[in-house]
Amino acid sequence: MHWVFEPGFFSSEPVHVALVIGGIAAVVSAVVGVFTVLRGQSFAGHALTDVSTAGGSGALLVGISPLLGFVGFGLLGAGAMDAIGVQRVRGRDLATGIVLGAATGLAALFLFLDTTSGATTGATQQILFGSIFTLDPSEIPIVVVFSIVAVGMIAALYRPLLLASTDTDLAAARGVPVRLVALGFMAALAVAVGLSALAIGAILSTALLIGPAATALRLTNRIGAALVAAVVIGVGVTWLGVLLSYDSYYWVSDQNAVPVSSLIVGLVFVAYLLSGLPAIRRLTGRRTVMVVTEAEEARLRGQRVSSRAAVRSDGDSPRSRRVL
Repeated sequence: MHWVFEPGFFSSEPVHVALVIGGIAAVVSAVVGVFTVLRGQSFAGHALTDVSTAGGSGALLVGISPLLGFVGFGLLGAGAMDAIGVQRVRGRDLATGIVLGAATGLAALFLFLDTTSGATTGATQQILFGSIFTLDPSEIPIVVVFSIVAVGMIAALYRPLLLASTDTDLAAARGVPVRLVALGFMAALAVAVGLSALAIGAILSTALLIGPAATALRLTNRIGAALVAAVVIGVGVTWLGVLLSYDSYYWVSDQNAVPVSSLIVGLVFVAYLLSGLPAIRRLTGRRTVMVVTEAEEARLRGQRVSSRAAVRSDGDSPRSRRVL
């Protein structure tokens, strides 16, 4: 196995930390990412990565863990987007654009201050592109707590969130507190973005959030199966990226390893491309990307019944009855 695992891989503490934190971030990102894709809020997830950039760089500036800055600013950004108008598609784009612009300006300021102060060497690399092999083991408990919070929120909101993600009007008609559900989801999204930013960097975290989820939804139209597939893909590409980055240190004589974040993003892209191959789609029996829930199916059945009733009321002509 030495040709797969280079010497010291299993005994290296930085590798252990990278595998644990990367795996946890991949699980949370995959679970939240499936609903992000269903709700059409990939752009909102991207905006929160820029917000988390500002938070992480600001945290380094004051000498605290970047993770706290990632998640803290992400929650503030999520709340701002909801307050501006995240519940409607047009409102989502408006809110996302406003928050994105403000966050980018703050990120630029904080990164400038980080790079001009001697106490934060390598801040730009760590915040934007990640440095998973340099993470301290003390980060693991914080990561675990945030991951439990994010996944717990998705689990608690699962049924109303699923209905609101597929048909907001139907969810509101059935008494679902759509605005509250949206706010709860945005909070979980902010945490997921913060965790993925810690693993592979803020600027690339969208890949871990959206890529495995989009790949899974290409393979199956069942939500449960999509969640499992997204988790497997996310953890798989993250751990494989860690392995390849570690091994790449021995590939060339100058012993410069390939960045983990670049490898993970590349593997996510390859997985998404492979999921579109005809052979893969035939194997999974996937023919359409539409996800139809039981509630959506009932709504469609109700529309068909209403259409039949309307045709009957048009008259008793044989032609109208033949249409039925």
